Amino acid sequence: MTELPRKLADHPSVRAVLARGERPRPGPIDAAWLREVALAAGVDDVAAVSLEHPDLAGERPHALAALPGTRSLVSLVVRMNRDNVRTPARSVANQEFHRSGEIINEAARTITRALQDAGHRALNPSATFPMEMDRFPGRIWVLAHKTVAVAAGLGVMGLHRNVIHPKFGNFVLLATLLVDAEVTDYGEPLDYNPCVECKLCVAACPVGAIAKTGEFDWAACSTHNYREFMGGFTDWVETVADSADGAEFRSRVTDSENASMWQSLSFKANYKAAYCMAVCPAGEDVLGPYLDDRREFLQTVLRPLQDKEETIYVTPGSAAKSHVERRFPHKTVKEVRGRTP
Repeated sequence: MTELPRKLADHPSVRAVLARGERPRPGPIDAAWLREVALAAGVDDVAAVSLEHPDLAGERPHALAALPGTRSLVSLVVRMNRDNVRTPARSVANQEFHRSGEIINEAARTITRALQDAGHRALNPSATFPMEMDRFPGRIWVLAHKTVAVAAGLGVMGLHRNVIHPKFGNFVLLATLLVDAEVTDYGEPLDYNPCVECKLCVAACPVGAIAKTGEFDWAACSTHNYREFMGGFTDWVETVADSADGAEFRSRVTDSENASMWQSLSFKANYKAAYCMAVCPAGEDVLGPYLDDRREFLQTVLRPLQDKEETIYVTPGSAAKSHVERRFPHKTVKEVRGRTP
């Protein structure tokens, strides 16, 4: 240690630290200890992966910018209650998403504290929101949780662009910790995809964003599902600003839509669909009912979402608009201005 200025050396806090002597630098994080801490904090699965993993090359600069010296990423999984996600009642499904997000964020913070107390520098970015809105409409997330989870062996991306955990299926939320140490045991990517290629996500998507052949229409998905997030909120504000008076505004926005936006602003933003996740039967804990009676599974899980009468948001002339009109004539199509979500 370099010699300290007299005034600093005489400070009571400095004297107390110096009296303790030089602290030993902590070694690698024991994987078994990390798992025990994580499960006790409330997560359902955990695995670490080196920041040098080749599949994380795109995440490396972002991790180092968030926590200089990052050497490992720790992926966390929290299960969601399946029937809460599957119900056509959006308030129930959204409450499940939000509550699960609170649980995983709290668990991540608890684990980060344990790592810090063990002598490591550690960081837990938000699993969901808030995000880095000064970057909007670019990359607003600190780390891509899905990419990290797949590299750590906690699942594989399905046709619907959700990570499918081998046991829990896609009924999971993900979070990532950054830490400045190696871990004694790293996860390995799965050697198979838990997706059973049932294509139910294709059948359930109200805007046709998922193609059987694997293509994904992100604009269609975001325009509808994220209607009450950033892009849709901007459109709503512009609708308010462009309306000459209350009567014109009410002619353009229904009471139900206005109340829904109020609810999203007052509580937390609501997803309009996530039906692709709701109908997915993959995962060892999830697959049984689908294998027992596929016809019954379609009637009780898929059809209620297909039959739901609801407003579907699309951009003018889009493939999504044609898809809704052709496949779901009982759903109400509403054209909106396209926005980045």
